Amino acid sequence: MSDLPDTENGDKGIYAAPALEKGLDILELLAEVGEPLSTREIAERLARSKSEIFRMVFVLQQRGYLAREAGTDRLELSRRLFDLGIRTPAGRQLTSIVLPVMERFSETSGQVAHLVVLSRAQTVVLATTSGHLDASVIVRPGYGRPALDANSGLLILAFQSETRRRQLMREASEADKQRLEAAETERSFAEIRALGHRVAASRDIMAVTDIACPVIGPGGHAEAAILVPCLQRHGIATDEDAILKALKASCAEAGSQLSL
Repeated sequence: MSDLPDTENGDKGIYAAPALEKGLDILELLAEVGEPLSTREIAERLARSKSEIFRMVFVLQQRGYLAREAGTDRLELSRRLFDLGIRTPAGRQLTSIVLPVMERFSETSGQVAHLVVLSRAQTVVLATTSGHLDASVIVRPGYGRPALDANSGLLILAFQSETRRRQLMREASEADKQRLEAAETERSFAEIRALGHRVAASRDIMAVTDIACPVIGPGGHAEAAILVPCLQRHGIATDEDAILKALKASCAEAGSQLSL
């Protein structure tokens, strides 16, 4: 006996929940466009009336899924969905295993470390450690960029099978999908795999060198990356080789504790 209700035409499991669908449409739209939108803009893009969108927006704000952009009436996604994602079994396992390893690394080296994963063809910072240097580069959890425009994203993609790489990038822009298949990009992936890490100038912040290593799970692909942003300062030398060696050891330790 099925617990699913019958629809008007007798089908089971095929029925509408209009209010839920409208709410999900709003969340998916804001995630896709990647920028705040007004209620009117949301209504226009979803081809719905402003009044019905307003009701959905009100509830989503009450539940903490939407927030107003400071100083405007435009709406953006809050961290609520991100926080829920971290609380999934896979997210909890990753952070619970990797974060203590990162904290030991930061305590020993003094360097900030960021735990990065891929989601919807974007890098996402899951967690950070602060280190104990008097000047560091720290970004908030939830921060992200297009995967192909970030050193951590290139690193994670390099340690994937072709099939899994395309799955991770299935929500990328058409331009990025073409970049993914380009010969130059594949050469970059091959170089990263051969080295086992990526050390390169930050693609986001000037005077910073990113040192990143993969956290390889039991399936043989990168589940995440740990990235250390090394700030270049006048009169202070940074031993990047020592940082890389310690980071590789930390990533290997974390990866060995992940389960299927």
